[in-house]
Amino acid sequence: MPTSVTTPRPIVVGLGELLWDLFPSGKQLGGAPANFAYITALLGDSGIVASRVGDDRLGQEALWHLKSCGLDVNRVQRDLSHPTGTVKVAVDSKGQPEYQVTENVAWDFLQFSEDWISLARSAHAVCFGSLAQRNSVSRSTIRAFLSALPSFAIGIFDVNLRQSFFSPEVLRDSLRYAKVLKLNHQEFPRLLDLLQCPLRDSRRAASAPGDYSDISAARWLCREFSLRLVCITRGANGSALVTPDSDHEHPGFSVKIADTVGAGDAFTAALVHHALRGSSLAMMNTAANRMGAWVASQEGAMPPAAPEVLAEVRAL
Repeated sequence: MPTSVTTPRPIVVGLGELLWDLFPSGKQLGGAPANFAYITALLGDSGIVASRVGDDRLGQEALWHLKSCGLDVNRVQRDLSHPTGTVKVAVDSKGQPEYQVTENVAWDFLQFSEDWISLARSAHAVCFGSLAQRNSVSRSTIRAFLSALPSFAIGIFDVNLRQSFFSPEVLRDSLRYAKVLKLNHQEFPRLLDLLQCPLRDSRRAASAPGDYSDISAARWLCREFSLRLVCITRGANGSALVTPDSDHEHPGFSVKIADTVGAGDAFTAALVHHALRGSSLAMMNTAANRMGAWVASQEGAMPPAAPEVLAEVRAL
């Protein structure tokens, strides 16, 4: 990744859904953009949530929670007509979450306001996903935001193949706005199918994650959509980072899993932190895996800071 910034606190935006994950044991604030911005802020960058909540109790609680986590809530819009987003989450015996996402909620109606225009023009990196684009209103706003980014900014497309809230058209358009694609090993073959990748048949026949077909298919995505980097996370088995002309694989870190909610967002935040500083693929991959493993070892997507872990990730 050639991008590098010298400002002490790059502005890094999580753009999209802000919601409450409703677990059997209680609720936790989440949504990939908020999780991402929280870890970004822990690492010392200026993490900003750009989303929308309802004018209701859950919306007020969301704003209070973000403030208590040290996040700027000035770019979280208030919606007088739609409720704050919620997701019913069931976690299986291996700690893997399953989601049921409520529709027609506040984050489905993001507005490209004047302060969002200013934010977009000053951002160094923006992480956005497919889930927040399920509604045409938010989809249009997200595309306008990405179009307003300065040329040096990194757009990170974090694929979220949730329920039926995606389409080949949304995926293709999102990739054209992105410089980095991040997805997990389960989403990877589905994305290749949806995009009709000519290598998807050989990828499907692969005997194990990480053989050449993984890398070659990721490189096809780089060429097809002018991406600088494709990140494939593999859960406990680490990740692969692929550029148009190089790649790096990391085996992951062994930890006792509490739950995996937010681990992928933590991975992305650490990846972006190092990408903005021009780190090598190996350095980015190690830092991202360390951050993701730590969040997976904690309960919830926004655990209290662990100074020794943060220092380790930053030092890499």
